[in-house]
Amino acid sequence: MGQLYKYIKVDRDLCIGAASCVAVYPEIFQLDEENKAIILKKEGPADSEYTSVDLLACSNVDDDQLLLSAQSCPTAAIFLYGEDGTQLYPEY
Repeated sequence: MGQLYKYIKVDRDLCIGAASCVAVYPEIFQLDEENKAIILKKEGPADSEYTSVDLLACSNVDDDQLLLSAQSCPTAAIFLYGEDGTQLYPEY
């Protein structure tokens, strides 16, 4: 079975720095100097931008753990997208 979630993004306006995503998936998330969640990448600076899971610092991204980290966010600031760019979480 392939990777369900292909892209990830953190909405900095929604993020309150609760760090629940960091607690659930520290290989992918950390807080920056503004206490906002950022996405760790293999190359280049970590940021909150729309990012392919193939570029994440974590080599084997677990869909269940990624979803759990997004669901743990109290403000739903973490967005997950499918292969075609369709938003899968949060559902709207």
